[in-house]
Amino acid sequence: MDNFSQFNRIDTDETLMETAKHGTNLYPFHYYYENISLFDFNTIDWHWHTELEFIYIESGNVLFDIGEEHFNLNAGNGIMINSKVLHRIRSYADAIIPNFLFLPTFLSPSGSLIFQKYVSPIISSSLDYIIFQQGIPWQADILDNMKHISYIQKTKQDQELEVSILLQKIWLDIYNNTTYSISEDKSSVKYRTRLQLMMQYIQSNYSQNITLKDIADSANLSKSSALHLFNNYLKVSPITYLINYRLSQSAIQLVTTEKNVETIALDTGFTSCEYFCKTFKKYYGQTPTNYRKTKSI
Repeated sequence: MDNFSQFNRIDTDETLMETAKHGTNLYPFHYYYENISLFDFNTIDWHWHTELEFIYIESGNVLFDIGEEHFNLNAGNGIMINSKVLHRIRSYADAIIPNFLFLPTFLSPSGSLIFQKYVSPIISSSLDYIIFQQGIPWQADILDNMKHISYIQKTKQDQELEVSILLQKIWLDIYNNTTYSISEDKSSVKYRTRLQLMMQYIQSNYSQNITLKDIADSANLSKSSALHLFNNYLKVSPITYLINYRLSQSAIQLVTTEKNVETIALDTGFTSCEYFCKTFKKYYGQTPTNYRKTKSI
């Protein structure tokens, strides 16, 4: 989620795990200050990571898609997204979201009593996320500590110990005030695994002429079940997800290669250059050629 690349996007592997490393082995914490509108489609696309993620909405309105849940948060609110939870973040306009990610072991070593008693039960639970609102005292305290972490990123060079102390305070508030279930419903796990299998299949075969039946077969599902899972979790059909993924890959090739537009269209699974250009303009608001020019500046 760094802003050093030529254009902002989330890079994932075939399982949709984010490939970027957040922090270092010595200090597994990283802070980001982002505007969602700088990402293609105003979207930080579907991904997951082993790190815990805390997001503060500094300005704008932000739409969150987390598992089967879809909701929006306004400025002043915040959220924690649990480890290994699939999620997507969107906005319709500028939305500034200071956020930080850290490994659960940053709170305490995995073999310690503190980790086993206070950290592991929450990260291993069915709790996908927690929303923080100003009107609830313990959540307001968390938001204040999140803003304090953001503040010291900009004002202090030696900040590691203070960040660690603030995270401990945040986690204690979460532990003392959150109700969670130790085990997740097995049917939910099964369906989410099958959805992930279909998404992996699309990412591995998007350049080929694949059909809805092919996608459903990759997870041993009927076409209607595949449609239900995509619509229920991602709010798009499998074919729409396929087209969007083809578009994202074509956008990467436009910026990172010198291939002509027609070659990129065929390489990313589109049946014709004309259809590709029409679809690309509909989603990106500009032609592939103009996109290449603007992203290369």
